[in-house]
Amino acid sequence: MKHVIALDVGGTGMKAALVGADGALLHEARRATGRERGPDAVVESILAFAADLRAYGEEHFGESAVAAGVAVPGIVDAEKGIAVYAANLGWRDVPMRQLLGERLGGVPVALGHDVRTGGLAEGRIGAGQGADRFLFIPLGTGIAGAIGIAGAIEEGAHGYAGEIGHIVIRPDGPDCGCGQRGCLETLASASAVSRAWAAASGDPKADAADCAKAVESGDPKAVEVWRNAVDALAAGLVTALTLLDPRTLIIGGGLAEAGETLFTPLRAAVEERVTFQKLPHIVPAALGDTAGCLGAGLLAWDLLSTEVSA
Repeated sequence: MKHVIALDVGGTGMKAALVGADGALLHEARRATGRERGPDAVVESILAFAADLRAYGEEHFGESAVAAGVAVPGIVDAEKGIAVYAANLGWRDVPMRQLLGERLGGVPVALGHDVRTGGLAEGRIGAGQGADRFLFIPLGTGIAGAIGIAGAIEEGAHGYAGEIGHIVIRPDGPDCGCGQRGCLETLASASAVSRAWAAASGDPKADAADCAKAVESGDPKAVEVWRNAVDALAAGLVTALTLLDPRTLIIGGGLAEAGETLFTPLRAAVEERVTFQKLPHIVPAALGDTAGCLGAGLLAWDLLSTEVSA
């Protein structure tokens, strides 16, 4: 049975699958990334995981994978197949496509940015299915975005498109790791909400999920923390929809797990801010933490179809 290898590499864990031509998940597996062992060891773990998946396919489906797709965090040069930089994993200029191709016996390999790859999956087979223009924004440790246009993801001239987390919302706000102050992700990411709620509640272990529960129970301090984050997020989203005019706005990541505790006030806050802009459908992501892996599979099949047509 024809299949491809799909890998989604995260800061702490790797998700992988063998994906059939119809998008079916034929086999799924997970492993620790092991970043504490250093960047070289992480790269070797990725290569070994891919090789094990290839062997599984040969044993259970009677043939090797015909291609592979891998999604990685940080700065990615998808065209050259290079994982340029990832702060969480400590690597620089890793020729990921070449290394994986060699380990997998020369099959074609597609490399993608984790958020854009997850956005590809959400747009084609998830919450954005059928939308010709969408914006996928996961709210996690940071905030990034994937701009979907006609079934593909816009990468930008230099591969940096979609970095909505670094739109400045409050010029006098907290310092951001990018060098600016008051970036959206310093105010409205799951990490930002966790920090604010830990300070407001006096519990250093409290996180965004705890804050959401406290909001639901009517805690006034939690309500204030949540409102501040939602207001900042709405401001960033209105900037994005002013520039991009998406038909569907897909919100994912840890913060979106709060459900309507997030979406009801967020939709209202966005609606209050728009003037001439058209309101998009604001919906939760559908694929959860499998989006990156499914997207990597789509990248692999896309690569094969491109090579056939060429």
